[in-house]
Amino acid sequence: MNYILFDGPFRTGLLPFTYTRPVADLRVGGLTIGQKWEFALSSKISVKTEHYLSGLFPLHIEEDNIWINAGVFPSDALVMAIKALLPHQALYHNSTLLAYRSQYFVEVEQPDFAPINFDGAQIDLLQHTWDIFAQNERQIECDFLKLSVQHPSASLPDTVQAIAPERIYVASGAQMTFCTMNASEGPIYIGENAIIMEGAMLRGPLFIGDGAVVKMGAKIYGGTTIGPYCKVGGEVNNSVLMGYSNKGHDGFLGNSVIGYWCNLGADTNTSNLKNNYDPVRLWDYDSQRFAQTGLQFCGLMMGDHSKCAIDTMFNTGTVVGVSANIFGSGFPRNFIPSFSWGGASGMTTYSLEKAELTAQRVMARRSINWSNHDQELFAHLFDLTKVYRKD
Repeated sequence: MNYILFDGPFRTGLLPFTYTRPVADLRVGGLTIGQKWEFALSSKISVKTEHYLSGLFPLHIEEDNIWINAGVFPSDALVMAIKALLPHQALYHNSTLLAYRSQYFVEVEQPDFAPINFDGAQIDLLQHTWDIFAQNERQIECDFLKLSVQHPSASLPDTVQAIAPERIYVASGAQMTFCTMNASEGPIYIGENAIIMEGAMLRGPLFIGDGAVVKMGAKIYGGTTIGPYCKVGGEVNNSVLMGYSNKGHDGFLGNSVIGYWCNLGADTNTSNLKNNYDPVRLWDYDSQRFAQTGLQFCGLMMGDHSKCAIDTMFNTGTVVGVSANIFGSGFPRNFIPSFSWGGASGMTTYSLEKAELTAQRVMARRSINWSNHDQELFAHLFDLTKVYRKD
């Protein structure tokens, strides 16, 4: 069977992260949603996403396909129900479409699809940006069970002080010394060739991806994902860094999501709690206004390729788009559009040419080439998001 993950109705609620990638390529826990489904189905998947992303994320269609809502996390019961679908059947949980079987991508409200209601175990959905960190603890636990059985764990060095070491997995090539790990409240996964420097204090559930670096004296609390090739220092709590992003210095990052290729300057701090303890509101691209998250703790949502200077302060519930460059004293506004340049004193447009040049330099430092697809993506997003810029 050929399996395809489609963006579904939740894509807009997951902007700015889905400006640059399909829902299936978002990392929650240790794996992306697409990787989770590949594990669950024991099969490769492709994605149906926005046309402008298809060059980077191609779609593979066969005569018989099962299309799966990428905003749904897999479970054993759900996988069984999906695999049991017959042609022209659609699986729902209440009013939420989970999957359907068809040769073509279609609007499943069509009458020739027989609806089947899924009454199985809990359904976990990714509908809003804040769901990424809110569901991260549970997803780390789930992904740890998958990943930790693939190969035997390496041994912890004698210089590492560990609590519940049986819940710590160390992949090959990982390096660590004179650090502390506490897995009593959740597992800790350390990926291939990751580096944990001296004095780092880690609490589970925690995922550290391949090639990631945890700096000296870092304090990393549970519910945190440090994606592949990220560099992290300072204090981090219940946050997700998708991959190739840096928060290499002191400063606090809490209840936040950082996309790919971002950089937080030294002593950058995010507020994740309002002084009056009110629920946090966050910019919602779907409604085009600030929406209630229902959460007391919510920090920063930063899209791919965005950067901030040293000593930047982000207020509670701030959304930063793609390829913004933020600097200066004071708190910048709670919604910073893509390709913005400036800070609290005002914003102008970050020119496309300068944004592309910065992205090329940043990617080259990690030996990744800037492609024609990347250039086309930036040009498209620059035009797509200009409605939010006011200079």
